[in-house]
Amino acid sequence: MGLLSQLTRLPGIRGMWRRLGIGSVAQRMEFDIWDRPHYAYGVHRAALLAKALGHPAVTVIEFGVAGGRGLIQLERMAAIVSAEVGIRVDVVGFDTGVGLPKPIDYRDVVHVWGQGYFEMDIAALKRSLAPSTQLILGNVDETAARFAKSPPSPIGFISFDMDYYSSTVEAFELFAADCQSRLPRVYCYFDDLIWPEEACHNEYTGEFLAIAEFNRAHESKKICPLANLRWTRAHPASWNDQIYVMHDFAHPAYTTNIKGRAETVQLALA
Repeated sequence: MGLLSQLTRLPGIRGMWRRLGIGSVAQRMEFDIWDRPHYAYGVHRAALLAKALGHPAVTVIEFGVAGGRGLIQLERMAAIVSAEVGIRVDVVGFDTGVGLPKPIDYRDVVHVWGQGYFEMDIAALKRSLAPSTQLILGNVDETAARFAKSPPSPIGFISFDMDYYSSTVEAFELFAADCQSRLPRVYCYFDDLIWPEEACHNEYTGEFLAIAEFNRAHESKKICPLANLRWTRAHPASWNDQIYVMHDFAHPAYTTNIKGRAETVQLALA
């Protein structure tokens, strides 16, 4: 175990490091030195993949903006990652602007969520956002498909925080657009797989059901957990189990090698 791994296990050290804001993105990512490490992970990985594939920019998205704290964090992380990785990171948020819509049935986990929850103060949020950040308001079944036809750059990371099964299904319309609208592997964070405990999340409701139905309906596109992520982390956390990847196996760039031979060279035997 390295010195930093030992130090960051001491009480208060990671909080102090977050406040100082020092260190490279990769180093801070390794030890979760972020207010929302799941967002930082997705943005960083998406930017690295986009650059490896030769793209000058990548789009990162939050579905379910609500009060806007997550979107503000997303744009801050995008600016930091953009400066270090060397490509533009476009930030987009989707929301109805008036809170959750009317649920369809039990699949929307109505025993913990309902119509009008998480209403947005639109004017206040717009004042807080950077001019380059897009806030797209309206019903997701209309806005997602329309946006996917011409995103500012290939989509590389999406946070799904829409609570409902039905809204998550509608957001998946992004993946129905032409493959050039996204990277061959799109990093995804699903907020509603663990909390609240009272939701009793399961494969027959909510985001779990939306993911399962998507995978059954598509032969060459699959949304899969990023296997064993927690075992690669210095500080395993619940968000590790909420990171998924949408694999587009038919994407023309899916098989493009992004590692390079030099990274795989092993030392010769003595």
